[in-house]
Amino acid sequence: MATFATNRTTVGMSAGFFVSLIGAFAAWNDARITRNALSKLSARELDDIGLCIGDIDMIATRTGR
Repeated sequence: MATFATNRTTVGMSAGFFVSLIGAFAAWNDARITRNALSKLSARELDDIGLCIGDIDMIATRTGR
C-alpha cells in the first residue's frame, strides 16, 4: 500500500506564504521610512541631492538595490 506525504507540500507552501508576507511587509515599511525621511526635507535640500518633491514616491518604492 502506498502512502503519500501530503503535509510536506502544505507546510512548505504555508511557510513560503508567510515568508512572502513578511518580505512584503518589510518592503512596505522600508518604503514608508524612506518616504517619511525624504518628505521632511525642504525643496532646497531635495534639489541638493538631485531630487524634487515628485520623485519621493518613485524613490521610496524602488525595488532595485
